Amino acid sequence: MLRIARIIGLAVVAAVMASSGAYAQEHFKRDLEQVSFVPKGQWITGVSVGYSMSNQDNYQFFIFEKVNGDTYSFKVTPMAMYAFKDNMAAGFKLGYERSKTSLDSGSLILDSEMTFDADNLYAIRSNFFAAAAFRNYISFGDNRRFGLFNEVQLQFGGGHSKFSNYTGSNDNRHLEGTFERNFSLNVGLTPGLIMFLNNYSAIEVNIGVLGFGYTHTKAVTNQVQVSRRNSQHANFKINLFSVQFGMAFYL
Repeated sequence: MLRIARIIGLAVVAAVMASSGAYAQEHFKRDLEQVSFVPKGQWITGVSVGYSMSNQDNYQFFIFEKVNGDTYSFKVTPMAMYAFKDNMAAGFKLGYERSKTSLDSGSLILDSEMTFDADNLYAIRSNFFAAAAFRNYISFGDNRRFGLFNEVQLQFGGGHSKFSNYTGSNDNRHLEGTFERNFSLNVGLTPGLIMFLNNYSAIEVNIGVLGFGYTHTKAVTNQVQVSRRNSQHANFKINLFSVQFGMAFYL
């Protein structure tokens, strides 16, 4: 009993000394000095634009032969943010993207006895999205022209797609079409590089690295058949197809 009482007494003494500051832990400082790369109170506006186009004339690659058609894609993303603290900003982004694929003819050849032909395929997609965004800027030492930023986005979006193609034999060919509507929710991490051209304008390059997403799609084929699908994805790698270039203004 005396031993138990002694242990309890030591614990009480330790608690009293800790509360009085005798064992107060020294505040840890990492000693990382950061300059005011984007000062508090600045407004940040800008836009990112992407466009690609291709045309195939009897194109052949690996198992694809006699491909004739054309494609294009376009994406524009304006943004507005406010620096509520040095090197930290929050705001929103809006976006619109559109793509079209037209395949006049083409063949998929797996071997000498397995060949798939396709012709008159047409697809067009349009999507809109809005996103809440948060950025943290990091300068390269004392340099105020070059820096990095880390951006987190919560994105909501939706859109529609149209697909059509001819099916059946040569004597009984008919056109089939599918119309889709979709809704998506995404959370993403997009680090980037920024270079200031002067005190008020900068060029930005960012790339998607980490993301989680959910998409719900409703499809109607030939205005009769209705189908639905849900898909989820998680991305933990650098996506080179998500590279975006943009111009930003710091006011």
